[in-house]
Amino acid sequence: MPRWKALPDELDPQVKEFTGQLRRLVDRGGLSIAALADRTGYSKTSWERYLGGRLLAPKGAVVALAEVTGTDLAHLTTMWELAERAWSRSEMRHDMTMEASRISQARAALGEFGPPAANGSGGTRAARFGGSATVTPGIAGPAGVSPTIPPQPTAPDADAREAAGNGSVPNGRAAPGSYGAHGEPSRQPDGPSEGRRRLTMFLAGALAALAVIAAVFFLTDGGGKGAEGAAGSPSPSAATRHDLPAGVKCAGGDCTGKDAETMGCSGDRVSTVKTAAVGTTVVEVRYSKTCRAAWGRITGAAPGDTVQVGAGARKETGSVARNGDTIAYTPMTAVRDASTVKACVTLVSGRRGCTK
Repeated sequence: MPRWKALPDELDPQVKEFTGQLRRLVDRGGLSIAALADRTGYSKTSWERYLGGRLLAPKGAVVALAEVTGTDLAHLTTMWELAERAWSRSEMRHDMTMEASRISQARAALGEFGPPAANGSGGTRAARFGGSATVTPGIAGPAGVSPTIPPQPTAPDADAREAAGNGSVPNGRAAPGSYGAHGEPSRQPDGPSEGRRRLTMFLAGALAALAVIAAVFFLTDGGGKGAEGAAGSPSPSAATRHDLPAGVKCAGGDCTGKDAETMGCSGDRVSTVKTAAVGTTVVEVRYSKTCRAAWGRITGAAPGDTVQVGAGARKETGSVARNGDTIAYTPMTAVRDASTVKACVTLVSGRRGCTK
């Protein structure tokens, strides 16, 4: 039975070639996964992912493997850089696909209300609430529908319409062609029925307005979020927390000062964006697009070596505290752009180096 399983078909060719090279080095050195983990400082689970093509090995692991197997580091590093670029392109394509899927889901969710009907009743949605709706380009609101209150007749307009039905006009003036028994224009005083009609029309207009207001209140979720919005919009991190993948516990500012692994930001949700070497110690800037946060990592380190990461004034620091440990991480710091982040290592010997 072959030692290695076939690499995933969807894996980028450049990444396949690099992963195959790592497998050959492990086989040439006669190393088991357990021995590899013990001699490089990276866990068995990590190496299983690296060699299985599920995760790109970080540069620190590549450096450690080269040292263990006596491989030319320059050649292996060049292959890693090419694979890292290919991996980043694949991640970008994956992110774009996921974004398109979310947009389609959002459109489908909004589409369940249906488009407004182009008829005199103002559409199905408005009919539910007894009001009317007008489709107005550029108006903010669900599906671009801006609820409007139907125009209500003023008192003179109401009088004019009443006059059209009974031959009289407001203020006692006769309608054209209407005369009394002696040839004088006839006058018909306002009667109780006309007063009731005016009252009915007024109440109908008021009820229609209230129905439209209720519709707007319902459609904008005013019953639940309106009061919250009046007091102040929720923070971006709070608003996006519900959209995070399963297992991810923070995003943006909520991640600052917290451990990446504990918060679910590591594993296949992280990539190395910058690397520098100081002797045999490698310092990296690790970045999780999902968590919108970065942190620093050093490998091949010794007790007392420290790593610091930051973008601007805020800095996070980690150090190797125990004998036998060769890796150290900093807590995370929220970043808008990973290119602005810099990580530095300070060795106990006094040597220092930073990523660019």
